[in-house]
Amino acid sequence: MVIEFSAGKIIVTQFEIVVRITGDHHIAMQAQTDAISLIGRGANVIAVQGAESTWSIKLDDEHQLKAVADALGVGIR
Repeated sequence: MVIEFSAGKIIVTQFEIVVRITGDHHIAMQAQTDAISLIGRGANVIAVQGAESTWSIKLDDEHQLKAVADALGVGIR
């Protein structure tokens, strides 16, 4: 599943997520499902904390976060 947002796009499978940021730097961030936390309540943040990296990104709205949650099978906190 591909979800577009203002900074780029999110590619989601049931096993992983890839966030591609558009712009001159062409940033791509990847994480496995077990390292991902989804934070709702107006924050609309994907947070990743793994053994070797930590990152987070704010989405535009709750609908995007819900789409990520549904595709990953992960609950929103």
